[in-house]
Amino acid sequence: MKKIVAILSGDPNSINSEIIAKTWKKRKKLGSINFFIIGNFLLLNKQFLKMNYKIKIKKMTKFENKNFKKNLYIFDIPVKFNEPFSVGKNDRKKYIIKSFELALNLVKKKNIIGIINCAINKKDLFSEKKYSGITEYLSEKIGYLGKEAMLIYNQSLSVSPLTTHIKLKNVVKFVNKKRIISKTITLDDFFKKRLKIKPKIGILGLNPHNDENRVKSEENKIILPAIKALKKRGLKIFGPISPDTAFIDFKKNKFNILIGMYHDQVLTPFKSIFKFDAINITAGLPFLRISPDHGIGKEIILKNKANPKSLINSINFFKKINA
Repeated sequence: MKKIVAILSGDPNSINSEIIAKTWKKRKKLGSINFFIIGNFLLLNKQFLKMNYKIKIKKMTKFENKNFKKNLYIFDIPVKFNEPFSVGKNDRKKYIIKSFELALNLVKKKNIIGIINCAINKKDLFSEKKYSGITEYLSEKIGYLGKEAMLIYNQSLSVSPLTTHIKLKNVVKFVNKKRIISKTITLDDFFKKRLKIKPKIGILGLNPHNDENRVKSEENKIILPAIKALKKRGLKIFGPISPDTAFIDFKKNKFNILIGMYHDQVLTPFKSIFKFDAINITAGLPFLRISPDHGIGKEIILKNKANPKSLINSINFFKKINA
């Protein structure tokens, strides 16, 4: 069987079609991994034409094993639109949900080895009360909610936030021993299974300077006991590490993963170092789900400024673990 990946075209009012086009132009460098797009055939065709990309695309209405290197196949998902980069909110939402439903069905049938979803505006897709992000949405859909972990991956260093897209004032409510242990084991298992590496993991504290290790700090009450429990399980685990120096010393300490207590605690320094050279992986699922590590880029639509590096890295990760 061919190693085939489905790429969801994601938010139609975005730079996604530009990134897909630029990635398709480099397909010969992507080796053994084949891919097709889940999206609307007519919409993507009009977007490519508006950007002056001459790409040979063909419509799919059912899954068939085709020559994915010769043509860019679009598994057609219906959507209403008038202008190619101006799809209404409700139509976008239905379109994206149908795309995910199809992708999960293809995974279940083992037609594909995994999915890559291009950028999505989470605010348009669902409310914060229902899901904090795509990671949690997909996990619940397949019955794995609570077993997943967000991993922002780079070969030199990966990071994972214990909590994802929640308000900063609510973070402390979700920092507990059980969650730290569960997420860390998920990441450790992912590295051992997918990358054949027993990772060295650093866990950051929650407060500035680890709250100077005060007796009643979250570091002493919650994080340190979790680290001790993980060490007993045989994980290569270190911490709590003071958040303000963690990214200065990661090379010297040879960490594979740094786990932070909240999203921007690890994502901000990570993106400052690696920029587009990263991918967003949902660890803990029975299949591989990746997304490029950037947003919809609405402000640069039609400006030919979109960088395809993260999508190319996403495809190359499938090649890496399926070599």
